[in-house]
Amino acid sequence: MTAAIDVQHIGKKFNDFVALEDVSFSIRKGEIFGFLGPSGSGKTTMIKILTAQLEQTLGQASIFGVPAKEMNESANKERFGILTDNSGLYKRLTVEENLLLYSNLYQLPSSAVDEALQFVNLQAARKKKVSTLSKGMTQRVTLARAIMHKPDLLFLDEPTSALDPVNTEHIYKGLRKLNDMGTTIFLTTHDMAEAETLCDRVAFLHKGRIREIGSPADLMHQYSDQSINVALINGENYILPLNETSTATKLSDWMNRQLVQRIQSNEPTLGDIFMQLTGSDLQ
Repeated sequence: MTAAIDVQHIGKKFNDFVALEDVSFSIRKGEIFGFLGPSGSGKTTMIKILTAQLEQTLGQASIFGVPAKEMNESANKERFGILTDNSGLYKRLTVEENLLLYSNLYQLPSSAVDEALQFVNLQAARKKKVSTLSKGMTQRVTLARAIMHKPDLLFLDEPTSALDPVNTEHIYKGLRKLNDMGTTIFLTTHDMAEAETLCDRVAFLHKGRIREIGSPADLMHQYSDQSINVALINGENYILPLNETSTATKLSDWMNRQLVQRIQSNEPTLGDIFMQLTGSDLQ
């Protein structure tokens, strides 16, 4: 089966600055893939290469088997949507007018505008001019435009960075629904909770290089110290190794005497793992 995205040994230099170095990964159709790293790590550069806004210095990249450099051709553009920090919206027009322009470009039915506004929870703002919107609302309009034509592939560059928790959760639900309908999602973020919530697999990008790839659950298990924390009702706390007879014996004794208040696994967060791998955090 042809991968949705296939990247092999991609490198990108800007004069003497190396933005990406020997980056390789493959994304299955229908997958939500997180490209995780702090600002300046190369996340946006990768999106620009995959959407034919930049050409790589080294390596090869393809989208559904088509070279990434051909993604700016009309027939290929229809297959993906994109949200970046450059909205490209017409500020003198209303939200609705912006989306109607885009729907006409792709010959979409008028209902597409209503569906997109509902997706981003902006039905009440449809008559507002874009120039009057907050950063978060503008970001939601850009997302609405990106998903209007129900693309096969959706690129999201920090999609919820300017949103409040209520609208963030609304967007998450919409993205899951879109993914259930078959859309592959390539998501860049430095929000580890977001990655854990949405992504089937993630790649850690640091200074232009991939340090690790895997599912959040597998990575947290791989980098776990295989221990649990047990809190007793008398205030005592114990860190015990998993899967050892001595741990099972102690837990059984404490539980029989109704002394256990809380049991927690000590799995690391994705942020913890990134710190362990790189020595720096994701902010």
